[in-house]
Amino acid sequence: MRSHLQPFMQYLSEDKGLSPSTLESYGRDISQFMDFADERGLSSPEDIKRSHIMLYLAAQRGAGRAAATVNRNTVSLRAFFHYLLRERLIGQDPTLDMDKIKPSSKPPMVLSVEEMERLLNAPGDDTPQGRRDKAMLELLYATGIRVSELISLNVEDVHTEMKYVRCTGASGKERIVPIGAMAAESVAQYTTGMRDKLLRGNLNEAALFLNSLGGRLTRQGFWKIIKKYAREAQIEQDITPHTLRHSFAAHLLEGGADLRSVQQMLGHSDISTTQIYSGIARKNMKEVYESHHPRAR
Repeated sequence: MRSHLQPFMQYLSEDKGLSPSTLESYGRDISQFMDFADERGLSSPEDIKRSHIMLYLAAQRGAGRAAATVNRNTVSLRAFFHYLLRERLIGQDPTLDMDKIKPSSKPPMVLSVEEMERLLNAPGDDTPQGRRDKAMLELLYATGIRVSELISLNVEDVHTEMKYVRCTGASGKERIVPIGAMAAESVAQYTTGMRDKLLRGNLNEAALFLNSLGGRLTRQGFWKIIKKYAREAQIEQDITPHTLRHSFAAHLLEGGADLRSVQQMLGHSDISTTQIYSGIARKNMKEVYESHHPRAR
């Protein structure tokens, strides 16, 4: 079965045009399923039955995997077995009409404004890494872009004088997002004074945010960075890079921004995706009202 993985990945890349990060997710999901199959002596695609896939997905849920993760695995396996059927490597698709599980209605994690201030102030400004980290955190919170979009930015994509960022989403669609004065200043301080010190002579590198070797910073690298500063800022919640995106949207709506504008900045194709933040904003405004209005109680 493993011999079919590389041709499948090539099919996704060349025929479907999927992004590198999406390809990585597909490859990881299917490799993990193959490990599961190997443990049960299932080496051929023809050996795989629907019951095996259901057992695998149930094991994931039993291990505490989020509904979104299990659903992503379902999509990956559907695509793989559809490809095998298309190539006539199997006679029947075991994932046919397989339903995804209903995602949790748990609201996204959002930091308070005070917590965000502590996080943004955590990096020092006396080292290239500190200036870089400060610029990344400020830019994420100022724009709500995804971490994959952040690390894909090149120097020419951020215009600090005009105060906007040009980024490209996973679908390949480009959008322009405004940035505030503080984020623009942080990026300018990094690019004019510290980025060159991280280049290590690699003058042809176009990436805005660099690792210690002078190459483009990775998702894993940024994940470690944000975890480090969350500890230093004494944030008790187990935050992820996406927490800053959630906080960006919720704080804008709390401040009176209209839903459509927030949708455009986040790059959501459907406004219903953006509406999850409206509930958070309404809840927080209710708490403020009840805490401060003299006749609220």
